[in-house]
Amino acid sequence: MWDQKYGEAHYFYGTEPNVFLTQQAGLIPAGGRVLVTGDGEGRNGVWLAEQGFLVTSVDYSTSGIKKARKLARQRQVTVDLVQADLTTWDWPEAAFDAVVTVFLQFLPEDRRRVHAGINKVLKPGGQLIVELFHPRQLEYCSGGPKNVDMLVTAEDLRADFPNLQWEQLEEVEVKLDEGPGHQGLGMVSHGVGLKQR
Repeated sequence: MWDQKYGEAHYFYGTEPNVFLTQQAGLIPAGGRVLVTGDGEGRNGVWLAEQGFLVTSVDYSTSGIKKARKLARQRQVTVDLVQADLTTWDWPEAAFDAVVTVFLQFLPEDRRRVHAGINKVLKPGGQLIVELFHPRQLEYCSGGPKNVDMLVTAEDLRADFPNLQWEQLEEVEVKLDEGPGHQGLGMVSHGVGLKQR
């Protein structure tokens, strides 16, 4: 499915970064190592590299990786692009100063597995920046899964990341303008969590 979505000439979620990410990226240490999970066509990883971070972007789709590579070349930045299934990836321990996960929606068992991996790769004191669709997104027409089991509440995030101190965690309506894939008002759970030392 994702290779088909990303196989078109246009960028399905656009080439500009997620707004919540841009608002929170200043919390990441300058020059820090950042992992972007499920980065698709590379819009968030490439933007972070433009801000001077050392970025690794992981995505399942070979078409997405190819377009992320093209976008990085166009923007003249370097991103370490990894094609992998995050549910089975060998997550390196305490390797990143921050993890960014944006609209990476899984069924609960796989979600908890991936979130455990995110916790593993974060260094003590590292930041998680996360924005995921909330169950009320089903009331909107701006994108996202149609399966409520793939949608995430703030309490789900608290349960998945028990050793994060949440500096911000909320369920909120946002205006999405992310290529043809996300357009209009939507309902998300987003936040910033600090891994306890």
